[in-house]
Amino acid sequence: MTRSNLISKIQIFTMAVIANLAVVLVNAQAKTPDLDVNVDVNKGSDMGMGADWMSNPLIWVVGALVLIIIIAVVARGGGNKA
Repeated sequence: MTRSNLISKIQIFTMAVIANLAVVLVNAQAKTPDLDVNVDVNKGSDMGMGADWMSNPLIWVVGALVLIIIIAVVARGGGNKA
């Protein structure tokens, strides 16, 4: 066998292995088991501020104002340094 013939056979074998691995991966993704998982994300009102404080629009408005003020103070710098 010549050198180029051996290299082409190795390339064909490598491509066949990669194609088979791709098929195995696709089939593994398609056959997921039916898991009956029930996750309860409602933790109730055990927290100090209540369970729905993050959905309060007033919290978001105050938080946005504080963030804008912090950005303005940082962007302004230390004042006149002349």
